[in-house]
Amino acid sequence: MLLSASDGEVLAAAEALGKDIDVAQSEATAAEFESLLIECNEAINDEIGLQYGDVCGAGSNCC
Repeated sequence: MLLSASDGEVLAAAEALGKDIDVAQSEATAAEFESLLIECNEAINDEIGLQYGDVCGAGSNCC
């Protein structure tokens, strides 16, 4: 589980994910990329048990 990792490991994983998402955006249509983001948010929610919209305070329109 990511929460038990060190701060450096978490930051490195977030940076790698950001790079992968950037590449995916350049290779996908808008609809494909939106689906990918939804899948990523659901996977993050499943892993850490937090709704992204609840954390950022903007509801489901946060991202």
